[in-house]
Amino acid sequence: MLTGSKTTFKVRQMLPDIKERMLSQSGVNARSRDVFGLRCLPGECVLQRAVMVRKKLTAREGRGWLSGTLFCTHFRVAFVPQDSPRPDDNADPVLLGDHDVALASIEKVVVVGPNRTKLVTPNSSLKFTPEELVLYCRDLRVICFLFDRLTPDAQVLEITYTIAKTYQPPKPGSVLSFQNAALGSVEMKQFLSNRRRNAHMNWYESVSDWEQELERCGAMGWRVSSVNDRFEMSTSLSRFIVVPHKVLDTELKKSFAHFNEGRIPRWCWRHPRGSDLLRMASFQNNIYHEKDDIRNLEMILFGCQSSLCVVVELAEELPSPADIQLAHSRLRALCLGDISTSVSVPDDKWLSTLESTHWLDYTRSCLKKASEVACLLRGGHLTVALQEADDRDMSCVVSSLVQVMCDPHCRTQHGFQSLVQKEWVMAGHRFYSRVNYHRDNDKEEAPVFLLFLDCVWQLLSQYPSRFQLTDDFLLALHDSIHLPLFSSFLANCQRERCKRSQNLGQSYTPVNGWRDMLHPDSSSDPSDPPLPPVWDWDLQYSKHRRDRFTQPVPPVPPLQPLLNGNLNTNPDTHRLTDTLPGSVFLLSRGTFSCPANLLPWRSTSSGPYKKSHRRAASSENVPGLERLLKAWALTEFPQALTSTSGPQGPLDPYEPLLPLLMGPCMGLWRECYLRGALHAQAFSHPISANHPHPVERLAQEVQQLKDKLAQVSTGTDRSPSTKTAEPRRTDANLNQNTNNGTFLFPAARPQSKAAPRMTPPPTSTTTNHQTSRGPPPASAPPSRPVRRDNGGSSSSGNKHTFLFGHSSVTEARTYPAPNNAKLPKSNGPSLAS
Repeated sequence: MLTGSKTTFKVRQMLPDIKERMLSQSGVNARSRDVFGLRCLPGECVLQRAVMVRKKLTAREGRGWLSGTLFCTHFRVAFVPQDSPRPDDNADPVLLGDHDVALASIEKVVVVGPNRTKLVTPNSSLKFTPEELVLYCRDLRVICFLFDRLTPDAQVLEITYTIAKTYQPPKPGSVLSFQNAALGSVEMKQFLSNRRRNAHMNWYESVSDWEQELERCGAMGWRVSSVNDRFEMSTSLSRFIVVPHKVLDTELKKSFAHFNEGRIPRWCWRHPRGSDLLRMASFQNNIYHEKDDIRNLEMILFGCQSSLCVVVELAEELPSPADIQLAHSRLRALCLGDISTSVSVPDDKWLSTLESTHWLDYTRSCLKKASEVACLLRGGHLTVALQEADDRDMSCVVSSLVQVMCDPHCRTQHGFQSLVQKEWVMAGHRFYSRVNYHRDNDKEEAPVFLLFLDCVWQLLSQYPSRFQLTDDFLLALHDSIHLPLFSSFLANCQRERCKRSQNLGQSYTPVNGWRDMLHPDSSSDPSDPPLPPVWDWDLQYSKHRRDRFTQPVPPVPPLQPLLNGNLNTNPDTHRLTDTLPGSVFLLSRGTFSCPANLLPWRSTSSGPYKKSHRRAASSENVPGLERLLKAWALTEFPQALTSTSGPQGPLDPYEPLLPLLMGPCMGLWRECYLRGALHAQAFSHPISANHPHPVERLAQEVQQLKDKLAQVSTGTDRSPSTKTAEPRRTDANLNQNTNNGTFLFPAARPQSKAAPRMTPPPTSTTTNHQTSRGPPPASAPPSRPVRRDNGGSSSSGNKHTFLFGHSSVTEARTYPAPNNAKLPKSNGPSLAS
């Protein structure tokens, strides 16, 4: 009996150790822990692992191969390098490591064996032992793992089958199971509930947040209205909107019915020169406009400006969501490739195929439209209203780009996050439908937000010193949208986010109106894990990765907006502000007009608006608006064109950063779209990893030829030109279409004969060449086009259209280019790193 008691006592002493060992094996623990060197989340289970595996590194990661251990959990595929430090068990959990990929991001699993490749599905059976495992991801990554000869065959087959069976194509119910796998444990729920939000950015969820933005912009005469607090007026708008001070809420309620989905004109941003940017949906034409309604509508539309309003129509020039989806699908097929089907684009047709996707054309059109709006706002003291049918797609793109171009605060990390929160999340962009996480509504799917990120990257590549955020930040945001874990992207409007977080519905009674109530049939459940916002970067990435999100920039002087009065000395602006009060113009396809049916209540000669016929817009003011755009371009951009350090923009930090839009200046976001292209083309073993790819060798030869041409052209251009430049034509057609791209600004003024020619300094050539299937250039694209016209004639007969002016035919002009290279006369896109 005594012996038995001693044995029982020893077993009880061993129970904690046994329990801890079982917990580590089963994947249940209160804190993140170390399992075979992998730092697991609370509740995360390790399903399978394989040792002596090598991961192929991308150009950004340094190329080559990295040895380590491959894991598969019920949430992610993780890779732990063999020399990585031991994880800290007391540190806060991080969802994904630097070499991990979430199961929800995997789109296809392919294995490579001896002279064969095979697409692996949950029901597949392999008749060979794979040598390589390739994961195609939805965020355009292609991750390759190489199994060593010493890796046990059983581990190779088991982890391949485990990944193929664990990752599931998106379908209804799979998103929720993925969320529970990552965030569903009790410890993780408590951790997320106690998580504090970023206090350095504006969330636009309260009246004080909007008032803070009004104060930052100096927008006097505007106020925050809570008329839509219960989403009674518009279910897609945010709870709080900014309207003019002189419009009461009782009058404001009558205006919602005159616009699609109740999306009335509302304030977005104020330019330091006094202009206001508004957004609105299309008018409802089948509604009778009473006299009081007309007065309220025009008070909202004109805001604090009493003389001029320009309505910018977005639907005619910008792509539709269906066009964006088709272009992005073609771009994915071109950049990702598919080794399982051996379908590839010939190298000599790669660039032409890229151009046929129209992705860069849509990027160019968005930047062009945003530049027009930015130039109008720079003129001062007018209202620019962006109009779209539903005001939930392209208006988000253009309004955000305008603020990135004009406001240095929006080019910082916290300012950019606040901008996306204001113009996309709170403005009601349909993230849930456009991303289509469940793949159950293909008609609504369209990566509009990814198109916006590409436009921002184009600005960043042309004005790198004017941005605090980096391309690493844009790339992280691009990848995060493909993870169905963040509340920012898992709803179509603020109302849906509130319903999920509070599990509330709404009911209407004639006495009480709309009231919140518990919704028993709601898809949300109190046991669902709390979803963090996408801006919680500490939860997503390591500190090493987060440190690359920003770069140092010069300090920006404080904003000094024009609160009252008109201090603008531009004569064209004075002529416009002296026009009849209430003038409304339409900007469409680069031209201004004043159609009679622009405002529905002004389209008829009868009714309550008949007495106010004096306020109709006059076509005499249209040339003034065009001169406003031309004057801004003519006075500011010659210095940008002749600058030797790139188009770094005007000295004033609050002047708009207008991009170059020619074909050679619009680059492909290589770090995003082509980061997996080499993996999809050729899989090499570590022995041949140091040998350049054939496409890379071709790109190096092209660069060498460009350097030789630059040396020859430098010697021939030293002789001074004897031709005189013709006077500039100021009455050029702004809508002339050509096959060689569109300049967003006119040519530089002709220089005198005594003026020395500015030669660009040589720049270093990029050494990391991550290429695609075709022969892209090995270095980053030039920041501006190269064009020289000698003697007033062109051998190729090329013509260029300038949006805000016209280039003289005999005008000689030099655009600096990297390495003094002279670009070919081609309209094709360029590849940028």
